[in-house]
Amino acid sequence: MNKSDTNRLRLPPWMKMKSRLPKDGDYNRVREIVNSHNLHTICTSGNCPNIGECWSNGTATFMILGDICTRACKFCGVKTGKPFDIDLNEPQRISDSIQEMGIRHAVITSVDRDDLDDKGAGAWAKTINICKINNPGLTMETLIPDFDGLPHLIQMIINEKPEVISHNLETVRRLSPQIRSRAKYDLSLSVIRQISESGLVAKSGIMLGLGEESSEIQETMDDLLKVGCKVLTIGQYLQPSRNHMPVAQWVRPEEFEEYQKIGLKKGFRHIESSPLVRSSYHAEKHIH
Repeated sequence: MNKSDTNRLRLPPWMKMKSRLPKDGDYNRVREIVNSHNLHTICTSGNCPNIGECWSNGTATFMILGDICTRACKFCGVKTGKPFDIDLNEPQRISDSIQEMGIRHAVITSVDRDDLDDKGAGAWAKTINICKINNPGLTMETLIPDFDGLPHLIQMIINEKPEVISHNLETVRRLSPQIRSRAKYDLSLSVIRQISESGLVAKSGIMLGLGEESSEIQETMDDLLKVGCKVLTIGQYLQPSRNHMPVAQWVRPEEFEEYQKIGLKKGFRHIESSPLVRSSYHAEKHIH
C-alpha cells in the first residue's frame, strides 16, 4: 500500500461527505458538453472534491492553455511537462460551452505557460473578450497564474475587465518555498496588489494542513489585506499522489469556521472557509 492509499484510508469523517458523484441530470450534461468541445477543467485535472456538487448545478471551472503545466508544485495534481502549442480555437469553444450550459457566471483558470513569451496572457485576454462578447450579461472570475509578476502581462487581463481576478497565495510565507516550484510569496502579493489597484475585485486562496501555525495563517490574512485582497477561500490540502507533499494535519471544520470569523473581523469582504472549499467554490457569490 502506498502513502497516498494510506492517507485516503485515514481521511476523517468530515472529508468524506461529498465523495459520491451523481450519474444523471446536469452532471452528465456538463460532462458531455466539456467532452464534446474537447475542453479541460480544473475540476477533473485538479481532482476537485466538489465536482459532483458543482457539475450537478451546471457550473464548471474551465482550464485554458492545455492541461500540462510548466511548473511542478508539490501540492498540485495537474500534469507537468512540455505543453503542446496553443489551440487558437479554444477561446471560441469555451464561449460556445458557456452558452450551451446557460452559465451566467463563468470561472476560468489555466496552467502556467512559462514556455511562452507572454506566459499565455494573450490567450487569456482573447478568451475573456470572446466569452463576454458572445454571452451578453455574463460575469466572470479569472484565476490567473503569476505571469512571473510582469505588470504588462497582468494588465492584459485587467484590461478585459473580468468582474473578479483571483490569484492564489496557496500557503503561508514559511511554507511557500517548499510547495511552490517557481512562484514566490511576495511576488504573488504584488500581483494581487496590481489587481486591487485596478479597481477590480481581488481574490486569493490558501490551503491548510501543510504544517502551518495559526499565527502564520493570520499573518497571511494581514498580508493579503494590505495589498487590497477582499475575497479569500480557505480549504483543506489533499495530497494528489504519493509524489506530492504529504498532509501534515487534518484541520477540523470548527477551526475553519473560526478562521472565517477572524478574517471577516480583520476586514475581508467575503470568505469561504471549510475543509472541502476550493478556489472557485461558490464563486458566483464573490462578485459583490
